[in-house]
Amino acid sequence: MLKDNGVTISMSRKGNPWDNAAYESLMKTLKHEEVNRTEYRNLADARARIGRFLESIYNDRRMHSSLEYQSPSEFESRLSTSDPKPKN
Repeated sequence: MLKDNGVTISMSRKGNPWDNAAYESLMKTLKHEEVNRTEYRNLADARARIGRFLESIYNDRRMHSSLEYQSPSEFESRLSTSDPKPKN
């Protein structure tokens, strides 16, 4: 039924439960810190506010252990200058 409707299934490979771990962590954070705490007027409001949350909080301020406790924006900035490790 999924294939008939053009849906691509996203599942871990056999024996590898971590394939979707980063995505699932993002979704948990998004739901807990934004969606469950906000009443949206309509779909356009939800899209705008979730977009702002992702850009201004999740990408700019939230530290990620998988990025050596840097925000995604900071990590990308350091990558572009060929220095991905934070200065301690």
